[in-house]
Amino acid sequence: MNLFLAIFAFVVMVAFLAILVIHVPRTDLICVVGLTVALGAWDLFTTFRSKGGSR
Repeated sequence: MNLFLAIFAFVVMVAFLAILVIHVPRTDLICVVGLTVALGAWDLFTTFRSKGGSR
């Protein structure tokens, strides 16, 4: 259940940031949004990778 909620929250964040990038298509904003999504994905991956391997 925690994994489902984390993935759902990540998808909602990406959707919000995608709407922002679509309406304000500036190069610097796209770079910041890309970095934000990458860091969020890395955090999601590392958080659940360590818990999933110890089962």
